[in-house]
Amino acid sequence: MSYNSLEGRFPKWLIENNTNLQVIHLGTNYFSGSLSMPLYRIVPSISYLNLSRNLFDGAIPPSLGLLNSMYVLDLSHNKFSGEVPKGLLTNGFSLLKLSNNSLHGEILSGNFSLGLIENLLLDSNCFTGNIGNETITSWDDVLVLDISYNFFTGSIPDWISNIGGAFVARNNRLGGQLPCGTTSLSFLDISQNYFSGTISSCFNVQSLEHLHLASNQFHGSIPNSFRNMTNVLTLSIGDNSLSGSIPKFVGELVNLRVLLLEKNEFSGPIPKELCQLTNVSLIDLSSNSLSGSIPACLQNITGPSYLAYDHIFIPLYLAHFYFVGEYDILNKAYSSIEQSDIEIYDIQDEVQFTAKRMSRPYKGIVLYLMSGLDLSYNKLSGDIPQELGLLSKIHVLNLSHNQLTGSIPENFSNLASIESLDLSFNNLTGKVPSEFTKLNSLAVFNVSFNNLSGRLPEMKGQFGTFGQESYEGNPLLCGPPLENKCLEESQGTHPSHEEGNDEKWYEMDMVFFSGSFCSTWFVFMLGFAAVLYINPQWRILWSNMIEGYMYTCYYFLYDSARNVYILFRK
Repeated sequence: MSYNSLEGRFPKWLIENNTNLQVIHLGTNYFSGSLSMPLYRIVPSISYLNLSRNLFDGAIPPSLGLLNSMYVLDLSHNKFSGEVPKGLLTNGFSLLKLSNNSLHGEILSGNFSLGLIENLLLDSNCFTGNIGNETITSWDDVLVLDISYNFFTGSIPDWISNIGGAFVARNNRLGGQLPCGTTSLSFLDISQNYFSGTISSCFNVQSLEHLHLASNQFHGSIPNSFRNMTNVLTLSIGDNSLSGSIPKFVGELVNLRVLLLEKNEFSGPIPKELCQLTNVSLIDLSSNSLSGSIPACLQNITGPSYLAYDHIFIPLYLAHFYFVGEYDILNKAYSSIEQSDIEIYDIQDEVQFTAKRMSRPYKGIVLYLMSGLDLSYNKLSGDIPQELGLLSKIHVLNLSHNQLTGSIPENFSNLASIESLDLSFNNLTGKVPSEFTKLNSLAVFNVSFNNLSGRLPEMKGQFGTFGQESYEGNPLLCGPPLENKCLEESQGTHPSHEEGNDEKWYEMDMVFFSGSFCSTWFVFMLGFAAVLYINPQWRILWSNMIEGYMYTCYYFLYDSARNVYILFRK
């Protein structure tokens, strides 16, 4: 009965005459009120209970812990409050999901056993407590622990090495240093906390597929042990104080899909070895001190032909039912669940990325459909490689706030999927290619504060939506939407021009003009010096004239200074 618009209180009449009921799936409706009925008496054999995405409130009844046949309990996305009954944590659930409620208390405090819980999802609540000091036992059975978006404190506990799949603690108040040792984790997210110190080489990350350390206080360099993450898909270590050069071995992580190193203190050139990451679709190296030119071979980062999302956790608790023959009824329930239901039980990858001038979270399948390259706020120089115009699948390209020179590559008109193109705050010259009007997906375009000149592209298609702020700081640009009007040349004034020659003054090559002006001035001065050298009489007259001017200036300055001196003495 999920995915309907049913409302009211829990339908007691539906279950009171079905004592042998094993599966109840009422998720994504509008049921409200508290759960006061003793389910352990009405349906003692229930194995699967999903009440997620409703409006249930009040406390979670302790009697739910008495359902000894229960394997899946999903109460997420409701309005439950109060503390979690201890009996729920000691039951043999394969999945206990309490995410997105208003629950509180020190749920992981004290000495107790978690029973046989395999997947414990407590994210997006108000839980507190120091997780580093607990002596919780029986973590060997835990595959997934998600405590993100709470208020837990302390450091990473020793029992994390016993978790077999994923530990997600994003956005808490955890701190300290990363522990040494070996872990079997494939998913680790401790971003948006207060961890500090260096990332030690003794932190064994060989089994990890997704590593999130962003928005902490780590410093030092990227440890050499990271080269062992041969299966890594996501490496997010941005918004720290890491320094040194970007290691070349990062290019050896050939399965990498997402590389985020932004807002650190990395310096030196961008390693050309990054071009070996042919499966990567999202690279963010912004807000560092990287220098040198942009490697032309970055055209190779076209992204994979498959979704890395497929490699994140499939519903682990459902897999349990698949292989235990006595729960055939649950296999049938699984086959009837929509794909969107399955995704609810995944641990989804989540990163921050700036697109269309806004930093926003991307997660799950949306993340793996995203493609972008952000090199902004660095010290990169040289021309923009023409080869970047071959990134036909890219959605975001940000090269702003660097020291790039040369013209805007015309073949950027081949970026058919581009939605945001930012080239502002550089030293680019030439014109804005008129071919850009073919970019039908372009929503954000910024070339402000460069040295561009000439007529802007016609205001048609997406270019009809861009205002003056996209072009400000380029005084030689003209045409709508700018107030600068372009001065057209009349064809009747220049009858000698060949037919079809429509070159205008605003299409002048400024580099060629500057070079011509300087060379002309140099030739003039050289000719003048040659005339004086050949004709002695003219040389004497020129010397006398210069000498006269010098004496005149000298006595003028002398008399002026003397008069000022006398005036001040009086």
